[in-house]
Amino acid sequence: MEKEDYIKFRISKTKKQDWKKICKEKNLTLTDLLTASVENRILDNERRQILAFIEKQDNVFIKIETNINQVAKIVNGQKFMSESELKNFTAKLSEITKLKKHQNQIFKKIYEMFAK
Repeated sequence: MEKEDYIKFRISKTKKQDWKKICKEKNLTLTDLLTASVENRILDNERRQILAFIEKQDNVFIKIETNINQVAKIVNGQKFMSESELKNFTAKLSEITKLKKHQNQIFKKIYEMFAK
């Protein structure tokens, strides 16, 4: 969207410096900071951080899935798994399923926030 209009308003020098400091820390323009604040949107740098977090979380679950596949390969090779190992593995798998479901609910909320 092309920016072609201006809004002028007065604030104290200290307030302006405070805002500029925030912008510098977050690598934003003053316009972006004010617009996001007024429109109650997520800032671009926060959006990037959230997406990086989501990617990191996804990588964690990929590693877990890889470990599950390795366990399955070992069990298939041995053609045996003790009952206690099976119970332990099933419990951990159940916990992972719950965590993944919870993670997906959180991601859904995050994506809804992005849509604003």
